Amino acid sequence: MPMLEAQDLTVSYGRLEAVRKINFSVEAGQIVALVGSNGAGKSTTLKSIIGLMMPASGTLRFEGRDITTMGPAARVQAGIALSPEGRRLFGRMTVLDNLLAGAHGVASRQVVARMLDEIYTLFPRVQERRRQLAGSLSGGEQQMVAIGRALMANPKLLMLDEPSLGIAPKIVFEIAEAIKRINREKNMSIVLVEQNARLALRLAHNAYALENGEIIRAGKGAELLADPFIQKSYLGI
Repeated sequence: MPMLEAQDLTVSYGRLEAVRKINFSVEAGQIVALVGSNGAGKSTTLKSIIGLMMPASGTLRFEGRDITTMGPAARVQAGIALSPEGRRLFGRMTVLDNLLAGAHGVASRQVVARMLDEIYTLFPRVQERRRQLAGSLSGGEQQMVAIGRALMANPKLLMLDEPSLGIAPKIVFEIAEAIKRINREKNMSIVLVEQNARLALRLAHNAYALENGEIIRAGKGAELLADPFIQKSYLGI
């Protein structure tokens, strides 16, 4: 049984169908990439999974449970977390308070303390900056905090929306290594949305390419990386 499964998922903005009858799945312990151009439906798909947008039709199942009509808070409690595009930190709060905001649904202080330790180990720079205001950090440091905040919910499925957007290449490499480490050490399932298709496909076990709200290619990350259509359309080869 897949950890996450979408069947004939359609998500609309009014009369505009942003995602049309897509089918995909995420197995436990997998990194799954959603790649495509701007406006292809990638972020809309993540919003539907976390419950910020309700599907017009189709179903979503998480660990065998139908979550199609479940609210966002209940989905977080079930084990899904999202690090959104643009990071969306509370700029006038400290880094530590931003992290703790991600743990508002975690009752155990021991779990919260453990998650903080894990995030500080993953991103030592976050620990160094923990007393600073989040708005004073660089874009790359803010992205580390945004990923850490999502991890503070202690999820089973972590969704990352454009984690490399607007970040220096050196920091992109650090974040890519952190994604691999989260997946490897915690066996955590990850859904990665990226316009940087090369990066996403190198990280992903499986991948889906979206165009105009529809899945046009699906397969292993390495297979899509070698696909002539994907190379021409998204990799500039």
